[in-house]
Amino acid sequence: MTSIPPSQRPYRWVMLSLLCLLYVAFGLVARALSPLVTPIVKDLRLSYTQMGFILGSWQLTYIIVSIIAGTIIDKWGIRKSLLAGTAVIGLSSALRYFPEGFGGMLGAVCLFGVGGSMISIGGPKAISIWFEGRSRGTAIGVFLTGAWTGGILALALTHSIVMPLTGNSWRYTFLIFGAFTFAVGLLWWLFAKDTESSVSTGNLSAMDVFGRLFRVRQVQIVMALGLLTFATLHGFTNWLPKILEAHDLTPALAGFTASLPLLVGIPSILVVPRLVPPEWRGRFLCCSALGILVALILAVTTSGSVQLAALVLFGVIISPFVPVLVLILMDIPEVGSTYMGSAGGMFYCVAEIGGFTGPLIMGALVDVTGGFLAGVLFFAVLCLAFAVLTLYLKVSPAVESQETHKGVK
Repeated sequence: MTSIPPSQRPYRWVMLSLLCLLYVAFGLVARALSPLVTPIVKDLRLSYTQMGFILGSWQLTYIIVSIIAGTIIDKWGIRKSLLAGTAVIGLSSALRYFPEGFGGMLGAVCLFGVGGSMISIGGPKAISIWFEGRSRGTAIGVFLTGAWTGGILALALTHSIVMPLTGNSWRYTFLIFGAFTFAVGLLWWLFAKDTESSVSTGNLSAMDVFGRLFRVRQVQIVMALGLLTFATLHGFTNWLPKILEAHDLTPALAGFTASLPLLVGIPSILVVPRLVPPEWRGRFLCCSALGILVALILAVTTSGSVQLAALVLFGVIISPFVPVLVLILMDIPEVGSTYMGSAGGMFYCVAEIGGFTGPLIMGALVDVTGGFLAGVLFFAVLCLAFAVLTLYLKVSPAVESQETHKGVK
C-alpha cells in the first residue's frame, strides 16, 4: 500500500502552525533590539555606528552559518534542526541580560544568527515537503507572517507593557523574550514530525551541490535580489523607531508607529504570494521596488498623516518580497524540495550580507551627516538597482513530480 504523501496529509496544517510559532519567536528576538536602542546606547555608552554594527551583527553571523545550516537541515531533517535553532535563539536573547559594553552585546546578538539561520532556511524546506502547487504560496505567506507578527509584538509591546513590568529594565525584557522562545521550542519538539523526504538521500557532496546551484543563472539573480531586499528592509526598519523619535515621538509611540509597516504587511504576505501568477512575479517585483523608493523618501522627509501613509505603503509593498523570491527559488527545476535546504542556505547567506550592511551603513551615515536622509537616499538607489535586475528574471512553475528525480544538473 502506497503511503500518503505529506502534501495530502491533514497534519500539514499542524506543521505549518508550529513553523509559524517558531518564526514568531524568531521575529520577536530579532526585533526586540530596535525599540531599545535609546536606553542601550545610553547605558553601554555606544556610538550610533557601534549600535548600527550591533543591529546588523546577527546577519553577519548568519552569512557565515547559513551555508552550513542548509546542509545540516538536508542531512538531519526538519524536527531536530529547527529545535536546535530555536534553542540558540532563546539563548541569544537571554545572554543580552549580561553585557556591560560593546563587545558583550555584540557577542550575544551575533549568536542569534546561528539559530536564526536554521529557522528561516528550515521553514521553507519543510513547506516544500508538506505543501505543493498553489498551497505552497499560501503556506509560505502564513509562515512568514510569523516573523512579522513577532516583530510587531516586539515593537508595540516592549515599551508599553514589558518594560514597565520589569521596572524599565531592558535586561529583564530580553530574559522574558528568551523564556518565550524556549517555550515555543518545547512545543515544536513535542508535536513536530519528520518525513522520509525531510532528509536528503542524495550522494552529492555539499560543495558539489553549492557549486552546481550557484552556476544556475536564475539562482544567481534571486540571490542578488535577496541581498538588495534585506539591505533595504533591515536597514530601514531597524532604525525606524529612532527615526520616529527624531520626529519628536515618545519611545512608546515610536514603537507603536514603527510596528505599523509590519502590521499592514501581514495581509499582503498572506494574499500576494498566492495571487501573483508565476509568470508575473518579476514584473510585480519591479513595479513594487519603485513604490518602495517613493515610500522611503516620504517616510523620512514628512510627518503626520503623510508619514503614516508612507509607512503603510512601505509595509504593504515590501512584505511579499521574501515569500515571492523564495517561491521563485523553490520553483526553479534545479532546486525543488530535494535541494531547497542548500539553495535556501545560499539565498539567505547572500541576502543577509545586505541585512548586515544595511543597518551599519545607516548608522555610519547618521554619524557623518547628523540625520537619516542620506541613509534613506542610499536605500532608494538600491531600489532602482532592484527594479533593473528584475528585468533579467525568468520564472516558471516547477513540476514537483519530476524535480525530485532530476536533482541538480
